[in-house]
Amino acid sequence: MAPVIDLGSLGFGEGAHLLLKRALRAAGVGDCLTVTGSAPDLETDLRAWCRVEGHHVQTAGGEIVIRKGGAEEARWAGAERAGDADFSQKGAVRDFPSPRWGLAARGALVEEGAPEFHFSLSAKDEVWSDDAARLYAQAVAAQWDPAAAIPWEAGFELPEEVEDAVVQVMTYLIENETAALIVPSRFIARLHPHFREVMQLLAVQAADEARHIEVFTRRALLRRSRLGLSTTGGQASLKTLVEEPDFAIASFLLSVLGEGTFLSLLRFLELHAPDPVTSAVARLAAQDEARHVAFGMAHLRRHAQADASLLPRLAAAIRRRHDALQSTSGLNAEVFDALLLLAAGAWDTESIRHGHLRLMELTAEMQRGREQRLVRLGFGEKEAEDLAALHTRNFM
Repeated sequence: MAPVIDLGSLGFGEGAHLLLKRALRAAGVGDCLTVTGSAPDLETDLRAWCRVEGHHVQTAGGEIVIRKGGAEEARWAGAERAGDADFSQKGAVRDFPSPRWGLAARGALVEEGAPEFHFSLSAKDEVWSDDAARLYAQAVAAQWDPAAAIPWEAGFELPEEVEDAVVQVMTYLIENETAALIVPSRFIARLHPHFREVMQLLAVQAADEARHIEVFTRRALLRRSRLGLSTTGGQASLKTLVEEPDFAIASFLLSVLGEGTFLSLLRFLELHAPDPVTSAVARLAAQDEARHVAFGMAHLRRHAQADASLLPRLAAAIRRRHDALQSTSGLNAEVFDALLLLAAGAWDTESIRHGHLRLMELTAEMQRGREQRLVRLGFGEKEAEDLAALHTRNFM
């Protein structure tokens, strides 16, 4: 005798189909289920639902009987698992995820006939880092609120020239951070969603840069009504970053060289900041940039180990960018002078001399940092030294 399910007064517009689905899930193809209920149009609605689901309805002796069809099994017979169902399995992230997996979550069952999505960044070696999940979790935990983390209300007054210097440096930082926001944003839409940790990490990186732009702008306008100067050389340098079409090269130029160099600059600003607000924005931005550099290094090291052609391509990109920017002035004089004044802290000749010395030490530290990162990627020491020296004079 067929099992009976009583729907009571529950109609199909109220969710009766869920009870039927549940009852049929345990049944085999061809098994029957008797349905009773008092909802208006029960039989009409039941027949319509069964036609869609592939089941058969018959009435006998005033009873409504459903015979389970095989449409549901057929529907999933050609389904494909988008990667391993168990995320904890080593190798759950595939080397070449299928275009058929599209936007499906990694591990989901993808119905046969789903459309293909052609993401240009769909090779694991090209984008992946085993540190991506850890860095993403760290990035989310380290997010900070500009309104609460920075002492905007701190009382301080700076000499006019020093305030002007801060404004000029902030103006320079804003345009560089705008480039650093655009670059990862351009590649997110090209990344196969199977590599979700990388996609999430790039999204947080873009959010970091947006926050940096906010706080640098707010500091610049804290005591002034206008920003400083943006120069042709600086814009030309950043244009080469924004227009780089290759993900590995763009990540290398931005994260390994540019943001790596900026880490030294931000720490220099924190050390020589003339006020607590400038110190705080530099310190907090540097914390974020350190993560960006860490991801760039991790995924490029992995890529270089898998692809022997990568390091020569990266070296060629440095030389190509250097040649393209040879006729530009690089770091504008206003920014250089502003940094010198902040490092000097005063206008007497000895202070200016010491400020200049500190600024030269900063550029030397930037050079050493670039060399070290290049060596860690796999370049020889001499080549790393030569390539690091070719990095844009605009720092980023």
